[in-house]
Order: sequence, then C-alpha cells, then structure tokens
Amino acid sequence: MKRKKKIFVGLLSVSLVFLTIIYMQPFATFFSNTSNDHTIPTFLGDQQDELYQKINTYNDQHKIEPIDATIDRVWKAIPGYNGLQVDVKASYENMKGRTELDPDKIVFKEVSPSVHLDDLAPSPIYRGNPEKPMVSLLINVAWGNEYIPGILETLENNNVKATFFFDGSWVKKNPALAAMIYLHGHEIGNHAYSHPDLKFRSRAETMDELKKTNDIIEKTLNVKPEWFAPPSGSFNDVTIDVAHELGMKTILWTVDTVDWRKPDTSEMVARVVSNVGNGSMILMHPTKPVEEGLVTMINEIKEKGYQIGTVSELMSEKRIDK
Repeated sequence: MKRKKKIFVGLLSVSLVFLTIIYMQPFATFFSNTSNDHTIPTFLGDQQDELYQKINTYNDQHKIEPIDATIDRVWKAIPGYNGLQVDVKASYENMKGRTELDPDKIVFKEVSPSVHLDDLAPSPIYRGNPEKPMVSLLINVAWGNEYIPGILETLENNNVKATFFFDGSWVKKNPALAAMIYLHGHEIGNHAYSHPDLKFRSRAETMDELKKTNDIIEKTLNVKPEWFAPPSGSFNDVTIDVAHELGMKTILWTVDTVDWRKPDTSEMVARVVSNVGNGSMILMHPTKPVEEGLVTMINEIKEKGYQIGTVSELMSEKRIDK
C-alpha cells in the first residue's frame, strides 16, 4: 500500500512539472522575443501572427541599406547617409487588431551607417552624399559689401540658409555686417585671414591664418567655425591637417559660378543649375551676377527637386526623402 502511494505521488509531481512547463512556455517565448523586431510572439492569435509576418515582409521589400562615409578616388571624403527600415513593433502597435497590413500606418526609422565622416582620415570635401537630394550654397566673403544686403534679402524671402565663409581681415573691418549675416541664421565658416595662397605657405603660416580667423569670428560672433574653405581653392596636405587640428573640415565645391569674372547673369544661372545634382555645393561670392541671379537659381534648383541647406545639413547623415 505504501509503495503504491509513493508511485502515485511521484507520478503526480511529474505531471505538475510537465504542465507548468507547457503553460509557462508562451510567456518565456514572449519575453525572449521582446528584443527582436522580426520575431512573432507565439501567444498571439493566428490573425495577429499573420499581421506581424506581413509587416516583416513589407520591411524586407522596402528597407534601404545605410551608406558608409568613404574617401572616393575623385571626390575625396564623402559623408555617409542613413538607411531606412520599418519599425516593426511601432507599426504593429499602429495596426493592432487588424488582419490586413495598412501601408499608411507603417512606421519607418533611420539606420545609421557603420562609418561616419569623422571616422575618415583628414581629406577635402567636394560634395555631399550622392544619394541625398540636397544642395548647399557656399558664399566666400572678403569683399563685395554692397551686394550682401540684396543677397540676404533674397535668401530670407526664399527661406534658404547658406554657409558664409569669412575672411578674417574682412570680419575685423566689418563686424556689423558679419553680425547681420549671422543674425539672419546663416552658417559661418573660416576663409583664412588675408586671402593667402595656402598651397605655398608653411605649417606655421597656415596655422596663423586659420587661427587668427577663428579668433576674430569667435570674438565678434561667439561662433567657432566647423568648416574651412581655402582661398581660391588652393591647398596642400598641410592645409588639410592644420584645419583638422583646429577642429575644422576642409570644404571645396562641386559647381562654380565663376561670378568674379562678371559673367552674364542668365548664362551663369543656366550653367550652374544644369550642373547641379544630389549633394552639390555651389561656390559663389557677393557679386552683382549673384545678387541678380540668386532668386532664379534658387527657384530652379528647387524645381529640380532639391532642398537647399547649409554645409552642416548637407554633411549630416539624416535622410531627405522626396
């Protein structure tokens, strides 16, 4: 009798353990899946399981891989660009209780690349990422004061922000005008102090030119430039290294207005706009052709489907989707 009782108790204990495992398994599965967007919770009903799977399939069909920053053989340093994928959990929450996938309720999230612009060795930058539908206006300022108010008015009226690169000696002579540009919300960069040909300057001379300009800009505007544009586009490896040591990346251009040659305004605009593409940086100065043609240039660039932003916005990995 005692033996039968022991056998009965043993069988009962095994059964209880077995039942506990069976009933606890869905909860264990759920908690293990909370960190994985692509796993379907096992305790959901069949219809909800199907919705989760449809969202995953939609992601597989529409995701865009991020693009790493790189140093191109021709274009030198090129910034990275975020990818795009479905936020499966957020999308599922948006459609919970439904059986069919609703594309309007899909939630996307950006995915950062593995290599960023800051990860690259110091190198000049001629353009933004070729997948980013944005263009930047680079305005180098060492003279042309009479055209600056008109240029600022056009930029303001068209809700466009540019990056102005200041010659240090110009800032010293024109602090009020420099402040007016900055107060209009434009980005400020370094254009050396006395418009030197830096390709033929020593490290010490280059350091002096760039540092003096940063110092006068910081003193006048309380701004520390992140971008440096070498005068006349003349530079060497020392130039790039010195700018890097001072916390700046070196900016060149993709398209040149050549406005200092006083071209016909309409011809200049047509030539520039026809050469603009994703990531283009357009070089200009405060000149009469730019003042006259800037509004047409802006309108036609926008008509081609490009946004216009500062150098910082163009170099950002943040996506711009048409």
